[in-house]
Formats: sequence, C-alpha cells, structure tokens
Amino acid sequence: MPGDIFIMSFFSDFRIRLVVAAAFVLLAGCGSGSGSTGTGPTQPQAAAPTITTSTSNGAQNSAVIVSLATATSGATIYYTLDGSTPSTSSQVYQAPFLVASNLTVNAIAAATGETNSTVTTQAFTPNIASGTLVWSDEFSNTGTSNALPSATNWTYDVGTDCCGNDEQETYCAAGSSTSPCNTANPNAYIAPGGGLNIVAENPSAGVYTSARLKSQGLFSFEYGRIEAKMLLPESTAMWPAFWLLGNSISTISWPACGELDIMEHIDGSDPPSAAGNPPEGYDWIAGSVHGGASSSAEESESEQYTTSGFSAAAWHTYGMIWMKGEIEYYVDSPSNIYATYKSTDSAWSPTAWPFDAGPQFIILNLAVGGSWPGNVTPATVFPSTMQVQYVRIYTN
Repeated sequence: MPGDIFIMSFFSDFRIRLVVAAAFVLLAGCGSGSGSTGTGPTQPQAAAPTITTSTSNGAQNSAVIVSLATATSGATIYYTLDGSTPSTSSQVYQAPFLVASNLTVNAIAAATGETNSTVTTQAFTPNIASGTLVWSDEFSNTGTSNALPSATNWTYDVGTDCCGNDEQETYCAAGSSTSPCNTANPNAYIAPGGGLNIVAENPSAGVYTSARLKSQGLFSFEYGRIEAKMLLPESTAMWPAFWLLGNSISTISWPACGELDIMEHIDGSDPPSAAGNPPEGYDWIAGSVHGGASSSAEESESEQYTTSGFSAAAWHTYGMIWMKGEIEYYVDSPSNIYATYKSTDSAWSPTAWPFDAGPQFIILNLAVGGSWPGNVTPATVFPSTMQVQYVRIYTN
C-alpha cells in the first residue's frame, strides 16, 4: 500500500539519521585531527621536596644537618649529591644527613599514580678545612643528677634479643619503666659532670637489662673521621660495641646496607681457644666491615688491635677514617692505623662493597651474652658499665 511504503520509508530514514548522529558523537568524543586518541585526564604531580638545614643537634663549624621532605603523602624522595639529576634509581632519602663539604643536593619526589616532581636543588659551599670538628655529642651534664641522652641525637632498640646474635639482655630505652626496665636503675644515662653510661644489670635471676642507643632516623653521615673516647667493661659475657649501619637497612636489609664495626670487645682474659682471640694475657678490640650484594650474601673482613700493655678497661679513643673506596680503623690516634679495608680487596665483588652507597647511622650498645662472647656465667660481673666520654666527627 502507498501509505505503508511512506511509513516504512520514514522510519528507515529516521534510523539512518540516528546512526549518522551517533557516529558524529563518537567521532567528536575521539578528539580532533586524523588518528587522534585524546589526552585523557591529567595525572597529578608529586610536590617537589623541600630542603631544610639545622645545627641544633651537634653540627658545628659551618657544617649543617640536611633534611628533605615533601607534601605528597606516601611519596619517596630520591636525591643525589654529585650534581647529577636524580631519578627513581638514585639514593632513597631515609634520614637527615650531615653536609660538611662543598656539594649540591638535588632531589625529586615520586608517588604511585603521580608524575615525578620537579627537581629541588641547593648548593652548599661551607669550605671547611680538613681535620675540622663538624659534629659531636659531648654527653654534657652540668646538673647534679643523672640526665637522659639527647633525644635529637639518639633513639633506642628495645626488647629481649631484639636484634639477633642470641643475646640474653632486654634492651631498655632511657627512662623506661616497662618491666624488667627500671628508672631507679637506668641502663642509659649521662652522669653529673658528663659522660654517657650504658649499664648492664641483673635485676632478677636469669634476667638481664642493658641499652642500645642509635641515631637511626635522626642523624647520619657519609665520609669523614669518627671517633669515640671509651672505657669498656672487662667481664665474661659482656659485648660492648661502637658501630654504624647503612640508612638503607630499612629497604634492602643487612648485610647489603653495610655495617662498619669501629670497636667490638669481649673479655680479654678469654683463652686463645675462643675464635680469633690473641694469645692469652693480651687484651684486644676488633674492627670489622660487613657488606654484600644482597641480604643473603655476606662479605666481611676483620682485624684485631692488640699490643703489650693495652687494656680496654682504660680510657682509649676508637676511631675510623671513611673515604671513598676505603675504610681505616685506629686506636688513640689517627696515625695509629691497625686495619685498612678497600673496595678493591679480593673479599669484595664489584657489587658487594656498600660503603659508598649513602649515609650510615651510629650505634652504641652493651650486649649481654650472645653468639660471640658466650652466655652469662657465675663469673659475669653485674652491673657492668660501658662509658663514653664523647662521639666526634671530623672532615677528612
């Protein structure tokens, strides 16, 4: 019928118009230009890091402690100190670090779902002479009662056998009253007149307490000369130590982060049968380096300092000279080097030497028992005290 043909033609034409209109909308949504796919939503950019400096916790003589931060929550900061442009393969910022030489800090922030920030840069030109004191904690106390170590320099590992080695002590934070810790018998304090005391106690049968101070997250440094003046306990099962760990331990673990043992000591009266001990009658300390290409591949070297008449129970200065590719340990004077370790030593593969990979933090502790000194015996002396007059860092 003619009417039917008209109606069919109308609907057919209407459908064609709808198809054409839909196609136009689709093409318009694809953007202009031949083959254009559009730009989509703009990805946010991480906030550029800020660089702040401080001298409030020990830096001196034109040296400063540098802190990096970003306003982007969850972002990681990467930085360089050699003038190069940082990337996500650069060093990860973990903690404030000492700047005591002429260098430029370049930093970026990176976060998941955001483009990397612009580069923040700041040049430092302190022009500090070699051998200058640039950081120290003198453990001063002008009061008449015990004082706590500086909270801007030191925090604490805590707990029973908190850190491996089958140690027997419970480490207590300064001022902690959590059992078995006791503020009446503190394990870490600065005595009137000055001097840090780290004390191992035996508060009850089979229970031992001590302290392990560290600058982790608060202060770190790379290269220079560091030393501490110390008087060590001479007793079976006592294990005093002055050492460093890489800031990167929180991301790549041990030993890849690097460990620098400036001074470790176990009872000098132990017989020669104890692993590596010098002949009986000679007191000694050990200086070691530990590293590795991964958290499961350790490389290490160790030397001992011993000389006729040396006693760790007397005051001595234990030090390290840290240069690029080289570590030296000394006792009492930087001229009295007894151990030298180099990245070219046969002990290290090209990827295992970690001591040019970033700053390290400081640790002072007195362990009780453990895999090296052995467990407490009836002859073990309590209380036993490790005394530290100061910790100082100088420029090379």
